[in-house]
Amino acid sequence: MGIEKDNAEWSFETDVVVIGSGGCGLSAAMAAGLGGVEVIVLEKQSRPLSNTARSGGMIPAAGTRFQKAAGIEESAADFAEDIFRKNQHSSDPDMTLHLTRTSKDLVEWLVDEVDVELEFIDDFKYPGNSEFRMHAPPSRTGAALVTDMRKSADSHPKIEVFTDSPCVGLVVDDGGAVTGAIVQRGATQERVHAKKIILACNGFAGNPEMVKIYCPDIVGALYFGGEGNTGEGILWGQELGGEVAFMDAFQAHASVAVPHGILITYALITEGGFQININGQRFGNESAGYSKHALAVLSQPDGVVWDIYDQKLHELGMSFSDYRQAVEAGAINTGETIQQLGEKLGVDAQQLSKTLEDYHATANGESDDAFGRPDCKHLTAPYYGVKVTGALFHTQGGLKVDQDARVLRKDGTPIPNLYAGGGVAAGLSGHGSGGYLSGNGLLTALGYGMLAGKHAASAILGEAG
Repeated sequence: MGIEKDNAEWSFETDVVVIGSGGCGLSAAMAAGLGGVEVIVLEKQSRPLSNTARSGGMIPAAGTRFQKAAGIEESAADFAEDIFRKNQHSSDPDMTLHLTRTSKDLVEWLVDEVDVELEFIDDFKYPGNSEFRMHAPPSRTGAALVTDMRKSADSHPKIEVFTDSPCVGLVVDDGGAVTGAIVQRGATQERVHAKKIILACNGFAGNPEMVKIYCPDIVGALYFGGEGNTGEGILWGQELGGEVAFMDAFQAHASVAVPHGILITYALITEGGFQININGQRFGNESAGYSKHALAVLSQPDGVVWDIYDQKLHELGMSFSDYRQAVEAGAINTGETIQQLGEKLGVDAQQLSKTLEDYHATANGESDDAFGRPDCKHLTAPYYGVKVTGALFHTQGGLKVDQDARVLRKDGTPIPNLYAGGGVAAGLSGHGSGGYLSGNGLLTALGYGMLAGKHAASAILGEAG
């Protein structure tokens, strides 16, 4: 449907409409509700499974009390420098620094005011993170994060969440200000009058046509994100004159178990494991990061490879709920020798033995890694392996926003009453897949959501009084 003119005919009204009930939407709703205004959340699916829910639930933040309790002193600028290093300084510097400065307040707000259970993660680092800075639910799943947030939203007297209620368009007045949303409820369309609208309906990774146009490198890959991420929020913003940026950016992943469709934590690789193809050979620098390396995975025969690791790393994997599911599903193989493991996996076992020998030579300082990996480690029997593929998780480009998450026109002015976060907003990963630093997705989802909700509530109460 798209954009319709305001004809002053409304089905009902509220203070804030949030479109989408993933991490960004729930963060925005809680911030606005806690700020003292009424909020309606419109969710298109009857049983929402957002990108946040599908993630590992890892929220990066610098300077939190949890990080300090672990003896780590880190500034927001240090955190930002890791993001810049990963994306080759291509993200917006002001917005990157703004979100890293916001990250401390975000994590502590989630714990103190939203009743989200988070713990500090200090037993592994994802590629590109120079310091321990991840905060996650004990299960290390985004599903637990969303469950906690949804529970708080459902119990808040000023917040109502409507599922199976897709937003199909926005309403604007003659001056270009957004004044409401159009929601499809069964066979009926209703126009909801709102003082502020927050777009939290993610990016366009679930829209094959948009992926083909903007992210051709990942076309045809397994899609592992939310089914509702079809890009309409970005398109509505563009129709209203909003500017977009980094539309070619996306987050991929190099380790999804096949045919099981279960995420295998990349911690197995970053802490010393490696990947091989059907020929038993490594094929790239795994430490480049799971997003960038996913393209190398997809270039291998049949687009499948195998994670190879040892008992110590298997035990690390068992701290992740997804990995335990993979074990229960029979996705994980083991062998007392590397030759035995190779035979079980159906790869060239003799070549795998040679690959491990070369890998150990590098780990022992006897030779340089052929692919430039700087952190090869010695693995010990028994050995483990799991068949995986590369997948598209979400897009990282979208509408440009200001520091309050207000959508900006090409002249830099905000579209009145319209906010965006998460996949609807331009992210921090620069261009392509290589600039994604672990945690960028949840930082922009939860961070922009919180900023949008707080600003919307403050603006409404300021206008009211």
